[in-house]
Amino acid sequence: MLFLAKAGGIAILVWFYMTAKKHGQSPIKWVVIGLMGYWIAWWAVKLTVLAPIVGMFSKNFTMVFIVTQIPALCAIAAAYFVRKKLLADLPSNDEQN
Repeated sequence: MLFLAKAGGIAILVWFYMTAKKHGQSPIKWVVIGLMGYWIAWWAVKLTVLAPIVGMFSKNFTMVFIVTQIPALCAIAAAYFVRKKLLADLPSNDEQN
């Protein structure tokens, strides 16, 4: 049931690695920051939002499957904002020269 969460984690890993390489930054540092942001957001949403509402749909497997994907979607959004912040903090080309 955590297929989207696992696929999202791998996608975040690749996305942050490629972005860091493109901008001449440390890929390992970016990957660690991206994955930490992703997993912290995933756990926070899972524990605060998912736990109370999954019980409402316990009889319908399809709804349980859909609702359990909410943390992964929120974590992907959080990783997007983490990446946006990392890109904003990069020195501009004028500052590097």
